[in-house]
Amino acid sequence: MKIELHILQNFAPSCLNRDDTNSPKECEFGGCRRARISSQCVKRAIRWAPVFAEKTAAEPSKRTRLLKENLAKRLEKRKLGQPEQIGRVLGEAIPALLTKLDKKGLTDVGIYLGPGEIAAFEQQLADRWPDLAGDKPKEALGEAHKELSKLFKDGVTSAPDVALYGRMLASKAGVKIHVDAACQVAHAISTHKVGVEFDFFTAVDDLQPKEDPGAGMMGTVELNSACYYRYANIDLEQLKSNLGDDEGLARKTVEAFLRAAVAAIPTGKQNSMAAQNPPSFVFGVVRDNGLWSLANAFVDPVRAGKDGDLVDSSVARLESYWERLVEVYGDSGIREKCAVGLNSRKPTVLPRAKNFEELVKKVMAALAFRPNQGGAGK
Repeated sequence: MKIELHILQNFAPSCLNRDDTNSPKECEFGGCRRARISSQCVKRAIRWAPVFAEKTAAEPSKRTRLLKENLAKRLEKRKLGQPEQIGRVLGEAIPALLTKLDKKGLTDVGIYLGPGEIAAFEQQLADRWPDLAGDKPKEALGEAHKELSKLFKDGVTSAPDVALYGRMLASKAGVKIHVDAACQVAHAISTHKVGVEFDFFTAVDDLQPKEDPGAGMMGTVELNSACYYRYANIDLEQLKSNLGDDEGLARKTVEAFLRAAVAAIPTGKQNSMAAQNPPSFVFGVVRDNGLWSLANAFVDPVRAGKDGDLVDSSVARLESYWERLVEVYGDSGIREKCAVGLNSRKPTVLPRAKNFEELVKKVMAALAFRPNQGGAGK
């Protein structure tokens, strides 16, 4: 079973997601330039949204190369040894259990672990500390490897956000922590053609003598304004498998994702632009099979016209494209579809909920899990 989420979100002038030159990210689609927010940016905003942690009762997972530093602080609090000794043990333990460390003590890649998983590594080291710090480090590391392998079960995690987004660690010697992503998130793109604007700014030096002309500093900031189409989907069975067949947690994770996807807004340049604009249109779909991105509804860029503004025109285009897809391919596998929006136009194709709460309830009520097929992680 699949859950799909289609969102139209119109942002005021902003620079929510920048490239390496500090310009708003963009791309070409349908033969013209579009504003873009990367999928990585969207996913981070979702997993760090307070409502995600609230609904899953789990802290956000951490992606970091500073695992050695983090574990060292934890072990020092346990008063297991001096910092130099702890550093030496971790310098041997992390490469044996997970992945290589560089000369600065950083892991060779960012490792994505939930709070419970980091705590598990800490506990395994603490339980075997006398041997690790003494004359039996290899034996202790071997035992820790066995226990952690049982705990992780390649493909299974206790962290809801890791279960959604997945992780890969190309380490042959360490504990296998690979998890196949249960969620796909597309790059958000504008439904219309977009150009980049330049904001020339000056900053006044408040202590500068009045007789000295000129600004304390000056420069330019690039920005744009766009109505974005956002798309994401979740494979419900993959999510459940990733979470060790915990159906209850899988349900909580789906609801958390739905709510966080609507609540989350990228943080780029928000202090200077405050583009805190909630979605104008949200469309949820629950289906037995198949996946439909509706991005091609906007191959021909939308233009605001006399019959409605840019957002209304984008909603109408999305609904029309959905109707054509159903006419051509049918909707036999679709269990539920429900939309909610701020626009005042009457619905033409998609059934409307009274509010977002009703949409979430309809989507969650349509979820159905298959019986376990051979155990967790299979």
